[in-house]
Amino acid sequence: MLAAVGIASLITLSACGSDDPTTEPEVSPSASVSAEPSAEASPSVEASPSAEESPQPTITPSADLSAVEVVDGDVPEVKIPAPWGIEKTQADVLKEGESAQTLTDTSVVTINYMGVNGTTGEVFDSSYERGEPATFSLEQVVPGFQKGLSGQKVGSRVLIGMVPEDGYGEGNPGAGIEAGTSLVFLVDIISSNFSEAVGEEVPPAEGMPTVTMKDGKPEIVVPAGVAAPTELRAQPLITGPGAAITAESTVQVQYRAFNYADGTIWQDAWAPQSGKLSSLIEGWKQGLVGKTAGSRVLLVVPPALAFPDGLPEATPPLEAGQTLVYVIDILDVQN
Repeated sequence: MLAAVGIASLITLSACGSDDPTTEPEVSPSASVSAEPSAEASPSVEASPSAEESPQPTITPSADLSAVEVVDGDVPEVKIPAPWGIEKTQADVLKEGESAQTLTDTSVVTINYMGVNGTTGEVFDSSYERGEPATFSLEQVVPGFQKGLSGQKVGSRVLIGMVPEDGYGEGNPGAGIEAGTSLVFLVDIISSNFSEAVGEEVPPAEGMPTVTMKDGKPEIVVPAGVAAPTELRAQPLITGPGAAITAESTVQVQYRAFNYADGTIWQDAWAPQSGKLSSLIEGWKQGLVGKTAGSRVLLVVPPALAFPDGLPEATPPLEAGQTLVYVIDILDVQN
């Protein structure tokens, strides 16, 4: 339980247009009893019926993206010898990023992008033109976009060509896309969340609970004979390479909470969820400022900085006066 917090806005490219908000799961240490994940996705451009379908020109699909030209600029230009199509969905890396961080099928990414209609050669969506990057989960986009970005490095510029079935196979009249249209996307990958902590391991501090990983999740052993601390203790276990948390940051984390008294799990939230740090319990607000994305952090939080009166209505209930141990992976930091 962390808090009832404002959830991060995401957009989807399921119809690639203006950025309609959708939701991500909430981070929860708070007075609220539960934080049920929510992952609604809404399309950015509404598909509207078209009165008449114009005949598609005859197109011989290309084997690759060699005929597509990209001209650099604040708003790049993508030139296609329209009408154009492609045999199979593929990606060309125009510039490889220097980051060791790579995207997965489930990454939440911040990117600039431009979508081009292969049949007409016209741009149908562009964050470059809007002047603001887009942030969304790769689970919420058309299949070709996910296929083209999964495995790519943060900092890369990627050109994606996708067959109709991996874009809008039935068309999207609201975006001027007819059925059977191949699409091209130019994408600059600005940042992404981590899927787990990654970075430099830090030697454990004396007198702190010992953390081990089992089946990808943390477990703890509380040191025998060591009384629960009366003040907050924060111990980095892994120092990540990402942005540092400030008091105003929105953070994405996965975490587990344990009872210090016996080491049992009180809350298992080992799945990505987001929230404003300012909305969370005092122990998190004090203990996470300055920590970086990609880090794994151990917090021992006295009741005064968590839930001094307990949470008897929680499942399982938390008794008053309990010291809590949190193991937290910081997956993303937005400042």
